[in-house]
Amino acid sequence: MLRLASILYSLIATSLAGVGVITVLVAGLISVPAIFGAAAIGALIAVPVSWLVARQIIQT
Repeated sequence: MLRLASILYSLIATSLAGVGVITVLVAGLISVPAIFGAAAIGALIAVPVSWLVARQIIQT
């Protein structure tokens, strides 16, 4: 399951980091720390999300 979660992480992390960066830019926070912070938070949130998605795929 770790292998599947790792593959899913590469897709989910880029998506969530992108959403975070777009959200920060739309909010008007145009600074490097805000953009990097949003991308890092998206990458961190992707860890449990990818694990849950992998578990759901394996159970089906």
